[in-house]
Amino acid sequence: MMLRGVAHSAKDTFTLLLARSQYCNPGLNLSPVWNELANRSFLIHSTYTTDTKSREENKKTIESLYKLSVDIKKIRRLKEWVLLQDVAYVKEIAGILQEMGADETTVANILERCPEAVLHTPAEVNSQRALWQLVCQNEKQLITLIEQFPESFFATKYHENQKANILFFQELGLKNNIITRFLTSAPNIFHHPVEKNKNMIETLQKKYLSLGGSDANMKIWILKLLSQNPFILLHTSTTIQENLEFLQKNDFTDNEVLQLLSKLKGFIFQLSPTTMEKSMLFSKNVFKCSDQELKELVLKCPALLYYSVPILEERFEGLLKEGISVEQIRETPMVLELTTQIVQYRIKKLSALGYDVKSGSLESLNGTKKEFEVNYGKIQSKKERPIFNPVAPIHIED
Repeated sequence: MMLRGVAHSAKDTFTLLLARSQYCNPGLNLSPVWNELANRSFLIHSTYTTDTKSREENKKTIESLYKLSVDIKKIRRLKEWVLLQDVAYVKEIAGILQEMGADETTVANILERCPEAVLHTPAEVNSQRALWQLVCQNEKQLITLIEQFPESFFATKYHENQKANILFFQELGLKNNIITRFLTSAPNIFHHPVEKNKNMIETLQKKYLSLGGSDANMKIWILKLLSQNPFILLHTSTTIQENLEFLQKNDFTDNEVLQLLSKLKGFIFQLSPTTMEKSMLFSKNVFKCSDQELKELVLKCPALLYYSVPILEERFEGLLKEGISVEQIRETPMVLELTTQIVQYRIKKLSALGYDVKSGSLESLNGTKKEFEVNYGKIQSKKERPIFNPVAPIHIED
C-alpha cells in the first residue's frame, strides 16, 4: 500500500512539472530593468533636491512639532524633506484637527504619519474638511478616518476632482459609508476627472446589457460590483473589452461570462488575456482535461482563471506534498482558493480528529473560516457521540 501511494504521488508531481514546462519563459533579459531602476533613482534624487527650498531644517517647524509631542526623529528618518521647507503651518493644522475633536495623542500620530500635512494652508485643509463631511456622519468619524488614513485626507491637490466624484457617486446611488471606504482605501479613483469615472461606469453598463443582463438589475449589479472592487475604475475600457472578448473566444457563453464577473467581483479586469491564457493552459495540463472540461472547472472555481501560474503551481505542490491527488483536486478545485498555510492548518486540525483527507473528499477543507469551523464541529461531534446511545441527538453550534 505504501509503495503504491508513493508511486501515485510521484506521478502527480510529474504531471505538475510537465504543466510548468508549458509556460516557462527562459532567456529573460534583465538589463533594461536595471537601467530603468537606475534612471528612476536618479530622477527621484533630482526631484528631492530641487523640491527642497533650504538645506537647513526649519527651526520654527521643529519647535512647533516638539511642543505637540511629535516624534521628530521619526520624521527625520522617513520624510526629512518636510523639515527643510521654509513655510509650514504646524500650529494652524494642529488647531483644525483639535477643533474636530482630536486630542494631543491623535494630533501627534497624524503628524508623525503624514508630516507633509503641515505644508498645506489652513484654507486647503478646511476645504477638505468640508468635503469629507459630505459623506461622514459626524466629525468624530472624520477625525478617526484622518488618523487611520492621513495621506488620503491631505491629498488637497485633487480637491475639485474629489468633490465632483463624491457628488457623482452619491447620484449613482452609492451609500456614504461605501464612499468613505473608497476615499480611504482607493483614493486614486477620486484624483481622476469625474468624466473618466462616468465613462467607465457607462462602459460597464453597456457590457452588462450586451451580455444579456436586464435593465432592472443593472443598477444593483453596478453598485455591488463597485462596492466589492472600486479599483475597476482605474482601468480602461480597452482592458474590459479585451478580457471579455478573450472569455467569449474560449467558448464561455454570455451568461457564463456574467457569472464569472460576479464571482470574481470585477477582479477579472485586473488581468490580461495573456495571463488568463497561461493560467488556463497550466490547469489544462495538470488536470489532463478537454477544453470543455476546463471551462466547467473554471466556472466551478474562477481562481483557476484569476490566479497566476506561480500561485497555482505553489498551491498544487502544497496539496500534493500533503498526499492529496490531482484527481481529488479536480473533484473539488475550490480548495485552490486557499493558501498553502491555511490548507496545512486545516489538515492538521482534521487529522487530530482522525479524519484522513487523503482517502476522501476535500469538501471538509473547503470554504471560509466560518464554514470550515462548522464542518470541523460536525466531524468532532460525530467522533464524540456516545457509543451506548447511538440515537442521541448531536448538538452542533452554528
